[in-house]
Amino acid sequence: MTETAPAEYRAHFDATVSFANGGGLRAEGFRLDLPSAELTEDDVARLFVQHLGLALVSSVQLTGLSIVAEQHRGSRGIETPAAPAARRVVDLSHPIRAGLVTYPGLPAPVITPHLTREDSRARYAPGTEFAMDVITMIGNTGTYLDSPYHRYADGGDLASLDLSTLVGLRAEVVHVDDATDRGVPAEVFFDRDVAGAAVLVHTGWDAHFGTPAYASGAPYLTEEAAAYLAEQGAALVGIDSLNIDDTESGGSRPVHSLLLAEGVHVVEHLTRLGELPARGARFTAAPPAVEGFGTFPVRAFAEV
Repeated sequence: MTETAPAEYRAHFDATVSFANGGGLRAEGFRLDLPSAELTEDDVARLFVQHLGLALVSSVQLTGLSIVAEQHRGSRGIETPAAPAARRVVDLSHPIRAGLVTYPGLPAPVITPHLTREDSRARYAPGTEFAMDVITMIGNTGTYLDSPYHRYADGGDLASLDLSTLVGLRAEVVHVDDATDRGVPAEVFFDRDVAGAAVLVHTGWDAHFGTPAYASGAPYLTEEAAAYLAEQGAALVGIDSLNIDDTESGGSRPVHSLLLAEGVHVVEHLTRLGELPARGARFTAAPPAVEGFGTFPVRAFAEV
């Protein structure tokens, strides 16, 4: 039996805040995580103040309040329903198959038999047979991880990576699938503790994977966002999009350059990030230890 996550709710509203020592604050189209749908307007106002960390508030007025079933985005101070007792594992990788086009212009995998089941019967005892196959593919296939060697000749290769930076990482999942701009800015991460974490950027672009639409107009991280995440000590940054850089702005790749220079792993072409909570999951994406190689597919997954 598959465990499902409890329903999540958010409030949409405009707010006017007055402070006891003068001044005020207005918010339009604000969205806030809620612990349940059974909340009053006063409850939402209190959670709004807690989320923003406001002090000396004298009054809060909400207008246009609506409560909708919607995935949490990580509002501070919000107690969410307890997760199911059983561990839930979410596969975040695209399956690899012969002919799969991951990135337009790169070769698709070719799978050929080395030893067929039929031919193997002559080599083994009666009733025993095996299949041995050869796969020829570029490292940038499916969901893959970039090591520093991918960008820098003197950078660490796949075999040099410390498994502790790839397995069971605390996941900070940033849901920006409703963002209006392609470039994800640094400010999106300011409320997150990203030090030592896997920062996973959910854009929703994986819905186009394997189709022509995947190749253009894809979301990406801005250079400023990469610099901030590296400075704050993120262990890994992943995205469910065509590339973590803007591939439509020329040959520059500032996000790869900044992150990999600091030893921050990059994972691209993730999927199903929308099924993860903003906080609380554990992320794993470990490639094989191949010497002299910079990029390879991973079986990325999260434990919730």
